[in-house]
Amino acid sequence: MSWVNKHKLSAIKAIKYNNQLCLTLNSLWNALYSTFNTILNRHINIRVLDEVENKPKLFWNPFSKEEFKCAINNCNSSSTPGLDKLLWNHLKTILKQDECLSNIINIVNTCINLGYWPSHFKKLLIVVIPKPNKQSYDHPKSFCPIVLLNMLGKLIEKVIGERLQFQVMANDFIHPSQLEELKFKSTTDVGVALMHMVCLGWVKNLPTSTLAFDIVQFFPSLNHCFLTCILQKAGLDSHVVKFFANYLTDRKTNYMWNNFSSTIFKVKCQSWTRVCSISYFVCSLSFLFPLYFRKPSQKI
Repeated sequence: MSWVNKHKLSAIKAIKYNNQLCLTLNSLWNALYSTFNTILNRHINIRVLDEVENKPKLFWNPFSKEEFKCAINNCNSSSTPGLDKLLWNHLKTILKQDECLSNIINIVNTCINLGYWPSHFKKLLIVVIPKPNKQSYDHPKSFCPIVLLNMLGKLIEKVIGERLQFQVMANDFIHPSQLEELKFKSTTDVGVALMHMVCLGWVKNLPTSTLAFDIVQFFPSLNHCFLTCILQKAGLDSHVVKFFANYLTDRKTNYMWNNFSSTIFKVKCQSWTRVCSISYFVCSLSFLFPLYFRKPSQKI
């Protein structure tokens, strides 16, 4: 597919940030970093979870070979490689060797038991591309960060994400109104749920309105402490909760602009989660759960 190939950014005017022109690469990197990581250290009221019941503790079984085989069979072979330069086709060939697959599974099970995500998988590459149909490209907000992850790490995250969703749903911790990133849910289900609300309004002779809104910095806004509290409420094994607490921290990245690469930046908030297989479900759980279960008088 042509879109996964390397492309050069078209010539544009100098980027402006805080009314200052970015005339050096260092000023450009700092502008991009500050723009893509705007939500830092926001206070979160964790007490909104106090009245949510704790679900029974679930046992986290070791991963199986079938879980990895199923996950990699569903991977798109045209995905752009990350820092390790591996493609899904390479991993598919590697995992056909039973010994290699067993070693990878042992590594993942050990990571869960230790509550540790290796730093090798925390290194990211962020490629900056222009957002389409913008009138002007003289501001960092006119560009989008595309995060490229270690390919083996992406596979492991896919497997963990599948297991996480299964356990949370098995423990009846998902609200019926949450349809985002759930297995066996689709746009059709969203339409059915919306029509149900409309019909309920008709029965009561009430008009129905729909409010759609965009959450600014949705993925980077993931609060670590709040997330771990939710995972504890969901009844996940303590080793798994500890793993996620470590998984979310100490990320490092380089920014790429055409052929230019920045120095290493520490990613304090999780702009990287946009591409993680775990991220969509976990972020939805973190944001939507307190909205569904909180009392009207509570503030988040």
